[in-house]
Amino acid sequence: MSLKNSLSVLMLASSLAFAGCATVGKDFSTHNVDQITVDETTRAEIQEMFGEPWRTGIEDGKRTWTYGKYRWSAFGDAETTDLVVRFNPDGSVSSYVYNTTEK
Repeated sequence: MSLKNSLSVLMLASSLAFAGCATVGKDFSTHNVDQITVDETTRAEIQEMFGEPWRTGIEDGKRTWTYGKYRWSAFGDAETTDLVVRFNPDGSVSSYVYNTTEK
């Protein structure tokens, strides 16, 4: 195989590999999730533990912060991790949910 053909095959394989993957969100540390206490942990403490949220919103009138990283691949299993925190009007945690595909 010529050098030109080898480069063409390499470029095609690289393009297919990149086209088969997608990542959304941003990485965040998860080792503090078990330190969240409903009605006690504050918004400032959540920000200190996990940084700036990837998304913010309102659910049932309560402010929500979402931390998440989602990676999909056409060639393997999806890798997802997310933390959604809901806040009381006083800024304390109302509820939260943490999910991951990590084992």
